[in-house]
Amino acid sequence: MRKIFCFGADKGGPPSGPSSHHGQTREGLEGEAGDSAFLQPRYHIWKKDLSQIHQAASAGDVAKVEQILLLKKKVLDARDRKKRTALHLACASGHPEVVTVLVDRKCKLNVPDSEKRTALIKAVQCLEEECATILLEHGADPNHSDVYGNTALHYAVYGDTPSIAAKLLSHGANKEAINKDHLTPLLLAVSGTKEEMVEFLIQKNADINAVDKMNRTALMLAEHHNSPSILHLLEEAFTTKFQNIKKKR
Repeated sequence: MRKIFCFGADKGGPPSGPSSHHGQTREGLEGEAGDSAFLQPRYHIWKKDLSQIHQAASAGDVAKVEQILLLKKKVLDARDRKKRTALHLACASGHPEVVTVLVDRKCKLNVPDSEKRTALIKAVQCLEEECATILLEHGADPNHSDVYGNTALHYAVYGDTPSIAAKLLSHGANKEAINKDHLTPLLLAVSGTKEEMVEFLIQKNADINAVDKMNRTALMLAEHHNSPSILHLLEEAFTTKFQNIKKKR
């Protein structure tokens, strides 16, 4: 089950309740970013607060979006009360056809919303891989960070989506980006006991010596969270690194 961080788009009624977050708790995500960033819901959609272009984008109504843009070109990058563009809403709601229309019309790709999240960050946060792919292929910035210091790669790690993480890295995402808790994507993966992501990032040569704001390494975090399988992966990585250093001497 994938669309779990975010609330579903409302058709005009009140927002729904919180989601299950993959069954995860806040354990392992201590600090400012852990308390709030990864528990953010999908956008609350209040139809009455949205303009026509925002409503159409959120609903995935391609024909309506095209009609509106034909008559009102200036609304392409219009922002609502929460500084969201039609692109933000299309990505968060999972409408790649609308995203394609908007990017083909040369919309601005890296506009930040009220939490400084770009459309790419929202697409990744809400596990909308197709939308994220379209944005990356059109030049969206993979290294923009939100108010918590998280980049799209941090959200790909939290969402346990190596396929999205791989696409981000192939388009220049910084695998050593640090959020406000001083967590790199690898440290975040270890903290969240996400074994698949840890293995993936090790394979991508993420820095296994990075430390969080409490000067804890990935190994220390794995021990702290009682993750023997992750601890084993890290120990193997350290051994391989040491052997490679010896060979070079």
